Amino acid sequence: MEKLVKIFKALGDKSRLRIVKMLQHKSLCVCEITAILGLATPTVSKHLSILKEIEIIKDLKNGRWVEYSLNKNVKNMYLMGLLPLLSYWLENDEQAKSDTEKINNVNREKLCSY
Repeated sequence: MEKLVKIFKALGDKSRLRIVKMLQHKSLCVCEITAILGLATPTVSKHLSILKEIEIIKDLKNGRWVEYSLNKNVKNMYLMGLLPLLSYWLENDEQAKSDTEKINNVNREKLCSY
C-alpha cells in the first residue's frame, strides 16, 4: 500500500501533474519545464526528483541537456495501470491546453544558458 500512497502523493501536486501531462507530448529539459510552469529552477528540479523517485519519469543526457520523459518501461503495477489513464485525464483542462501550446513554442537553445 505504501507504494501506491507515494504515487498518489506525488501526483497530488498540481505542478507535478502538469509536468506529467507535458511529458506526454514530448521530452523536455529543466529550462523548458521551468519556462512553461513559471517556477524557479530549484522548485522544478525538486518536482522532477519526486516524479523520478516514483519512476513515472526518467532522464537521459542528450548533448548539453538532460531530457525528461515519461517512463514507458515502468515495472510498477500501479503505474502500469495509471499511465494509460493519465493520458486521457485533463485533456479538456484549460491549464493543460495552455501548457501544450507553450510546449510548441519553447526553445531550449534560447532558454538555457550554459
